[in-house]
Amino acid sequence: MLKRKIESYIQNYYATNRNALLITGARQIGKTYSIREFGKSFKSFIEINFIETPEAVNVFREAKGSSDILLRLSAMTTIPLIKGETLIFFDEVQRCPEIVTAIKFLVDEGSYRYILSGSSLGVELNDLRSEPVGYMGVKDMYPLDFEEFISGVGINDRVIAELRQAWENRKPVDNFVHTKVMELFRLYLVVGGMPAAVDKYLESNNLQDVMAVQQDIIRLYKRDIAQYDPQNKLYIEEIFNLIPPELNAKNKRFILKRLNENAKFERYENSFLWLKNAGVALPVYNIEEPKAPLLLSRSRNLFKLFQSDIGLLAAQYAGGIQLQIIQGDKSINFGSIYENAVAQELVAHGISPYYYNNKKRGELDFVIELNGEVLPIEVKSGKDYEVHRALSNIMECKEYDLPHSIVFNNDNLREQGKILYAPIYMVMFLVRDNTAPTHYKIDLSGLQ
Repeated sequence: MLKRKIESYIQNYYATNRNALLITGARQIGKTYSIREFGKSFKSFIEINFIETPEAVNVFREAKGSSDILLRLSAMTTIPLIKGETLIFFDEVQRCPEIVTAIKFLVDEGSYRYILSGSSLGVELNDLRSEPVGYMGVKDMYPLDFEEFISGVGINDRVIAELRQAWENRKPVDNFVHTKVMELFRLYLVVGGMPAAVDKYLESNNLQDVMAVQQDIIRLYKRDIAQYDPQNKLYIEEIFNLIPPELNAKNKRFILKRLNENAKFERYENSFLWLKNAGVALPVYNIEEPKAPLLLSRSRNLFKLFQSDIGLLAAQYAGGIQLQIIQGDKSINFGSIYENAVAQELVAHGISPYYYNNKKRGELDFVIELNGEVLPIEVKSGKDYEVHRALSNIMECKEYDLPHSIVFNNDNLREQGKILYAPIYMVMFLVRDNTAPTHYKIDLSGLQ
């Protein structure tokens, strides 16, 4: 059984407030499974899936008020509704937006607890997130991150704790452990974080079986593209198919002319946004300068486009590459694959990644804001990881005066001045500090 971080988040959420919670994310990332696991902690658990039972859409669409909804719900199930001890799960709510709007009335009524889930394929959910303000939280979910993956394949918590301690103390990892975790990271590049693919690997250790699962997921995504946005499906699918070759290009930036010689961003913008909102692609935008807040210097139409799951990216490359990746074959260009894994990890941790490109200073793979500081990140897959002209230029620039930077690479951890050279797998420890104080009261004495 795969252990997901979202499960402890859900438990903590319901322990501290009475609101509903909406879990969103791409298809096949394990939303339903995690919610069902949480549902086992209630005496009564009721699940309504608006795709599997489409007749339920009309049943709730025509309901008038919370009492009418609950009456209709009781008629649809044989599971008892026990006040104070029932969790009601509405799944695939993008098919029944009325239930999202009605959640505030159900929460106000107060007899039961509610949790919702929706695939963000399409833009339906975006218009609904703000509807029940004060009555429903929203949490985005992603494929397994690297820590979840290594825990799932059998690495115990003690080893992960030792890795985290090495990261925090800026000390090298035991060489044997480092070598083994690097092997696991290369395995992660191939298997990725889609639960079905990870389960298939654990069941069979057969990469062909894993790839078959991944290809099924890719086909499912393409069917959803045709179903949810029929007017723009050709643009969206073409962009989706171009992600692997574009990442393999020299500068990795998505070039619109690959779609059409006369392509204009305004024409394709909705298609890019659709893929982002679907949780299928991760755009990383260019910034004009590495100054906080990074969002203010973001360029709207200059970006790199990454896959939401590194395993799906590997599955889209030519056959046979999986074993070469695991073996660390030096004939493969690992640059784009490593960068995709880093982008995926940052997004999964709630960190918005950007990149920086300047003709004079060069290009930084990623720039993020972390705990009040701007942090440049370089990702190096080869031996010459100490050669980083752009990073050196930025770190020497007095105008920006950046205190720290990271170069993720294949070697063990060491620190050199302002630059931390860290093994690529340690990207799993780049997380926000949630212990910082959040309350502030101004002293008005003498003014009152």
